[in-house]
Amino acid sequence: MQVFELHKEKTEDYWDVEALFDLCFTPGRFALSSYRLREGQSPIDELCLIAKNEEGFLAGAIRYWPSEIEKNKVLFLGPIAVHPTYQGEGIGAALIKISLKRARELNWKRVLMIGDEVYYRRFGFRKIDGIIFPPPTNPNRILGTELEEYSWQGIQGRVLALKIEN
Repeated sequence: MQVFELHKEKTEDYWDVEALFDLCFTPGRFALSSYRLREGQSPIDELCLIAKNEEGFLAGAIRYWPSEIEKNKVLFLGPIAVHPTYQGEGIGAALIKISLKRARELNWKRVLMIGDEVYYRRFGFRKIDGIIFPPPTNPNRILGTELEEYSWQGIQGRVLALKIEN
């Protein structure tokens, strides 16, 4: 059984992480509506995690971005990717669980993502209504989870990038 280390993404990991995202999502990923919210933004360093095997090979990565909905801060998860060689070994689940725990510790109240509810439900994500992403975004794939009870209550509107300093 392989052992993986999870740690914060460092500057020197950037190009390996980008190559992993290209492998898993193709370079066409930049045309996705979610990338419009990331343009010109910096991810939240404390929440960008990577998984490496004992030989130092990048097996997985997750990033988070600051955003807002009607002046309510929202943490935007994505992308998350696991190298095809290591899919099914729990790396993605570990990246999500640990990063959500850290986000809670950093006092984020809610997390938003675009994804498959059937898969992400086990991490507390549910389809949320009334949230508007840049088109084209399938509203059935807009998911959210609460890091603080009732934190999504009453929040609706357009998702915008939020400029914050790391």
